[in-house]
Amino acid sequence: MFFKHGAFKALLVVLPVALASSSASSQVPTQPPSDSTHRDSVTVRTITPVTVTAAAARRDQPLGATNVSADVIRQTPSTNTYELLRQTAGLEVHQQGQGPGFASDASLRGFSSDHSTDIALWIDGVPVNEPVNGHSEGYNDWSVLFPGGVQDIDVIRGPSSALFGNFAMAGVVNVRTLERIRGTQVTATGGSFGHGEGMILTGFDRGTDGGVLGLRFDHEDGFRPNAKFDLLQGHGRLVRQLNSNVTVDGGVEMLGSRWNSPGFLSEDEFARRDYNVISNGTDGGFKRRAQERIGFRVLNGAMIWRTTAYATQSTWQLYLTIPPAGGRFEGLGSQTEEEDNRQGYGLTTALTRDIGGVEVTLGADGRFDKSDYENYFTTSRARDSVASIVSAAQLSGDLFFQSHLDVTPRLRFDAGGRLDALETRSTPAGEEELSQNHVVVSPKLGAMFRIIPEIGLYGNISRGFRSTDGVISDPSLRPVTAWSYESGLKFDRRAIAATVAAFRMDVSNEQTFNPLNGASSNGGKSRRQGIELDWRIPFYRTFALSGNWTFVDARYRSLTSNSQEGNDGPVTLDGLRVYNTAKYVGSSAVDFAPSNQPWKVRLSGNWVGPYSPFDEPGETVGGYGLMHASAIVHIQKTELDLGVRNVLDRAYPEVIAGHIVSPGQPRSLYASLRVDF
Repeated sequence: MFFKHGAFKALLVVLPVALASSSASSQVPTQPPSDSTHRDSVTVRTITPVTVTAAAARRDQPLGATNVSADVIRQTPSTNTYELLRQTAGLEVHQQGQGPGFASDASLRGFSSDHSTDIALWIDGVPVNEPVNGHSEGYNDWSVLFPGGVQDIDVIRGPSSALFGNFAMAGVVNVRTLERIRGTQVTATGGSFGHGEGMILTGFDRGTDGGVLGLRFDHEDGFRPNAKFDLLQGHGRLVRQLNSNVTVDGGVEMLGSRWNSPGFLSEDEFARRDYNVISNGTDGGFKRRAQERIGFRVLNGAMIWRTTAYATQSTWQLYLTIPPAGGRFEGLGSQTEEEDNRQGYGLTTALTRDIGGVEVTLGADGRFDKSDYENYFTTSRARDSVASIVSAAQLSGDLFFQSHLDVTPRLRFDAGGRLDALETRSTPAGEEELSQNHVVVSPKLGAMFRIIPEIGLYGNISRGFRSTDGVISDPSLRPVTAWSYESGLKFDRRAIAATVAAFRMDVSNEQTFNPLNGASSNGGKSRRQGIELDWRIPFYRTFALSGNWTFVDARYRSLTSNSQEGNDGPVTLDGLRVYNTAKYVGSSAVDFAPSNQPWKVRLSGNWVGPYSPFDEPGETVGGYGLMHASAIVHIQKTELDLGVRNVLDRAYPEVIAGHIVSPGQPRSLYASLRVDF
């Protein structure tokens, strides 16, 4: 791959629980379960295909979900996970020009999602978003995902799933990894800009038991000077059946990275494609993260009980300069150093069973995260003065339930909801401890009617939330909340699937945060509304057309923003487009795979419409489209992958903020050789 306490005691002593069989209020009983924390997988893709565990009979999945299969992941010429989902799932992505470990911006339904904080990422039942993070609350680094071990990925749009709480306001990226494989696979990849990658994936399958182990190293010099990075990843999963009813499942993800940063360009430099500019040769950073989990699944007739416990550890250090040079504070040319050291623990448990014809799930989650955050003004990595030093901890717990009733073969009702409680404690250096509790209630209601067996009409209403940037130092800040309304039509017939949906999301306590100057504004309202299209249409078992598009009007209803420089007057954003979002975003692909042939070709593209930069009220910049191509040739146990990203070498901006630009990657080529043993 190119690639503290009263409310919590009541919550955490509750142990009823295993997972919702129907995670959103808009679902069609035609797909396998979308959540691996509380449900069993139906099929596991392997190097040598094998069947695996007996699956739960439930086949519910949020109607708005997009599934990215292992085959598509393998054939997409992507440089990282963000690029992969931009090309395959229609996510709006704005990469900030740093290395792996510095989270980029992923957006759904017009949420600016700085560092992907409005989207929840879960890997095998472990949440990746980082609470009480001084850089951005819910900091969401997708680099921890090990690409070779992915079974598939679900992208759930909106807060429709009762299984996910904090940070799932705009949606969820839910990843399932392989339970088992047979044999060993070795992959070597080379490509443009000094890209080199090696990966080994091995495992076993012994019927009731299975395992996967993976190791990956990735290096790239970058398309700009001082942009080199190194990445080392480890992945492991072990599944063992203790008896006919009980299975234990454990896993680990490890990430280590380091990078240099060229910094950002002025708009004039970007227009000239003068990519050789370096803001500060000492900019860069490193990231270390590990997460471990162990889960138990108990099957007893129609009842399923699953429990997962996990732990996370992380540390990162970042040096970053924002041009123009000559200023003192971030955003005015000064280099800053940030350090974050954290650890976390969590438990989720859920029980699902049929009660009088109604399938009901009751569940509970508990999570504790502790962070030590430091921020300094520096010169060439030498500390000049302290910006902030703070230690913080957050204890969260929730109860959730989900149910569905098939009134007739054509009519279905869903009802669910969550009760989330969060307690945050903050201790700035030399000051007294601050603490605050918040409780969020999130109902989920929906219905679906099949007009004919192939066409379903659905609608749902749901509420979601995420914690606010800055809560690490001010626990009194209220969470951002959103009411989501959605209706749509879905067509399913044989291998053809298509969906059209209309949505609206009303946001309270709206927040805008500029990742380049650190300015944050809270307390407003906004509205996102639009249309989503999703389709996959095969032709004659040879061609397949697929795509996913979102057209959105995202506007502030009432919000006053801090200025870029921090010393000008506030700016009223009422009626203006939400920063860091585009009017439309989409991806489309054509797959050509003749039967009985050892090769296949994929042509794809992704498009971003007129875009609203940070800190430029009322301004929009033009859209762009990128074209990609890849081919796979399979000969016995050897596979050769060839790919070109940005075939037409289009110059495009990833992020624009206050007339400062992070440029996108020019045309890049890669070749990958895989050998199975």
